[in-house]
Amino acid sequence: MLLQATTGITTTTAQNIGSPVTAYWPIMIFFVVAIVFPVLPIVLGRFLRPAMYGKGKMRPYECGIDPTTDAHSRFTVRYYIVAMLFLIFDVETIFLLPWAIIFMGDDFSFTKFALVEMFVFIAILLVGYYYAWRKGALEWA
Repeated sequence: MLLQATTGITTTTAQNIGSPVTAYWPIMIFFVVAIVFPVLPIVLGRFLRPAMYGKGKMRPYECGIDPTTDAHSRFTVRYYIVAMLFLIFDVETIFLLPWAIIFMGDDFSFTKFALVEMFVFIAILLVGYYYAWRKGALEWA
């Protein structure tokens, strides 16, 4: 008797929910919006922009300054070294956020360990920074 009552409730509930495809409607709407959102401005821009370009419009644009050199000028290696150092130190500082979240936990024995480990981590970063500074990797000239 109890089994029949439970089964009867389940079948009426299942009939009210709808077909299994109904559960996928939000996902389908999301995909349609994800496709229409970037494509619509491109299509509208195609119809709204002027069809003819003048000589001034076809010139290379560099922040409002007229170009004086060739576009294929070389950069010094120092530029790439500074960029790599920035990326290295920037990625290393990303590790500070999970540490800070874990450090705020309730387990005091782990927080002591995490504090010591973070001091070691920051010390290694400072040694690397000092080394790059002494080698002259942070100077532009």
